[in-house]
Amino acid sequence: MTLHNRSRYGRYAGGPDPLAPPVDLAEALEAIAEDVMEGYSPRHALQEFLRRGGRNRDGLDNLARRVQQRRSELLGRHKLDGTLSEVRKLLDTAVLEERKQLARDAMMDNNDRAFREMQLQNLPQSTAAAVNELASYDWQSSSAREAFERIKDLLGREVLDQRFAGMKQALENATDEDREAVSEMLRDLNGLLGKHRHGEDTDADFREFMAKHGHYFPENPQSVEELVDALAKRAAAAQRMLQSMSPEQREELMRLSAQAFGSADLMAQLNQLDDSLRSLRPGEDWSGSERFGGQEGLGLGDGTGVLQDIAELDELSEQLSQHYNGSTLDDLDLDALARQLGQNAAVTARTLADIERAMQDGGYLRRGADGDLRLSPQAMRRLGKSLLRDTAKQLSGRQGRRDTRVAGAAGEQTGSSRQWEFGDAEPWDVTSTITNAIRRTTAGGGDPGGGLRLAVGDIEVSETEARTQAAVVLLADVSFSMAAEGRWVPMKRTALALHHLVSTRFRGDRLQLITFGRYAQSMDIGELTALPAFREQGTNLHHGLLLAGRFFRQHPSMQPVLLVVTDGEPTAHLLGDGESWFCWPPDPETIRVTVAELDRLGRAGTQATFFRLGDDPGLERFVRRLARRVDGRVVAPDTGDLGAAVVGEYLRAHFRGRAYDDDWAAGI
Repeated sequence: MTLHNRSRYGRYAGGPDPLAPPVDLAEALEAIAEDVMEGYSPRHALQEFLRRGGRNRDGLDNLARRVQQRRSELLGRHKLDGTLSEVRKLLDTAVLEERKQLARDAMMDNNDRAFREMQLQNLPQSTAAAVNELASYDWQSSSAREAFERIKDLLGREVLDQRFAGMKQALENATDEDREAVSEMLRDLNGLLGKHRHGEDTDADFREFMAKHGHYFPENPQSVEELVDALAKRAAAAQRMLQSMSPEQREELMRLSAQAFGSADLMAQLNQLDDSLRSLRPGEDWSGSERFGGQEGLGLGDGTGVLQDIAELDELSEQLSQHYNGSTLDDLDLDALARQLGQNAAVTARTLADIERAMQDGGYLRRGADGDLRLSPQAMRRLGKSLLRDTAKQLSGRQGRRDTRVAGAAGEQTGSSRQWEFGDAEPWDVTSTITNAIRRTTAGGGDPGGGLRLAVGDIEVSETEARTQAAVVLLADVSFSMAAEGRWVPMKRTALALHHLVSTRFRGDRLQLITFGRYAQSMDIGELTALPAFREQGTNLHHGLLLAGRFFRQHPSMQPVLLVVTDGEPTAHLLGDGESWFCWPPDPETIRVTVAELDRLGRAGTQATFFRLGDDPGLERFVRRLARRVDGRVVAPDTGDLGAAVVGEYLRAHFRGRAYDDDWAAGI
């Protein structure tokens, strides 16, 4: 005998796909950081990214728009007279067939014929009243009798379909035994819910009920609570459907329902069920209504299903809004989203939830001492690397320079090492490289005693420097004009790129970030990145130079390098009591003390570069004179080129004026 192993393949349905690639946070991090640099809180920036989505991914706003479109489509397509129309058609068929039979039957007594014709001729205009009047009519036509009996059958299936989805189709062509089975299920269900309302039911009661009647419940509830949830949602939707009808339609259906299966007991059981569900789930929307304006008629069951869809869409809309306290994207009902908008929408929402979770759980956002979310050092490093790479692309477009990576490789080793990257020419750090290989081999369960095989990721190179170390100050203007003229974010991006370059590639250097507005202050990169734009006037370069001088004195053995980014002349200076004096146009005393402080830095050998933003002639003249006093340089970059200009000047100062090829940055 030969055995054949067969495998089946299908869509994974066990939650997040374990084989799915990790979510790419680069785009999210850059977008969030951009908003943070604009002045938004990280929490708000994250929410805004999730709402907007990415370049190739919908956000919450677009999903919410599609949810509202779907809701409007349902209301605009349908109307709620489907059951009444079907009953009217069956009634008209029965009356027509009966009239035909009366006309054909030559043996019938003429008085009897006349009475019957008069009875059919004078039926009430109301469909319900006509059906009730004909309930006891002695039909002469078998086809007419069959059509009329189908009215009772239809009504019975519709009222059941309101409470139990799919019952209309399941009971089509049902026998008396099938109808009795449904009646028995309703009696047992009401008994179970009655015990549950009084806290007298047991797990055994539920299991016994499901073993006997479980095929009526495709939701496959696992407890009485789940059973009640499913039934209450459907019953509440049925109630909202009735309340969405016109008073005339509602009255017609209420009168017709007495004819359901020709059984008054059925409606009594259903009314008892509704009472129990209202009591157990009073929080459901039992009193709402909707305005339908379409042409496609809906029966009671289908109409209830549409009302359930609308309720589900409303819940999705609230979940997508994320406006309630404690909201996260983990609240999204992905199954409901897939039902309403398709599987791709659920995949999009799951990816957004993964991004939200990864940004917080992955360490990119952390809570500060004040409890607010902030970009973590890990996020700052990743963002700085990305911004430096962008800056490198701008630098590499410049011509006529040679590669300083090789020149630097022949310099003095700093004692530090880093992972090898393509294009590195520095010597290998053999000890670190072999140690990495041993760790990787043992972590994988291998035996390093049996020999080592190096991998590219094991290799580390020794960092070298071609000159003495530098103490670098980036003086950044944070007066309100920087924000008003669109220079706020480029300034911060520049600081991030420079900070990442110094901290990862020139670790022997020291960098100090100093902002100057009405006052100056030293900041770490996280504080500068999150700094909001202030509407305070003042460009206190004097105070900034004072803080720069203090930093240089703390590192007397290093070459002082000063990089000043500004878009305005000094309009403030520091007084002896520590207060800031502001004056526009610039006060001569402000100019005097600012120039005097710069002269002190120049006498200490500071290499200074001024980055002039904007085309103000007065600023151009002033900055040119400042640079001339300390044998410095003036660079007037476009706002978009600021990062490349600052990094390029830092590299020029770092290599003491030697030519360099900005393709150096290709290895960043």
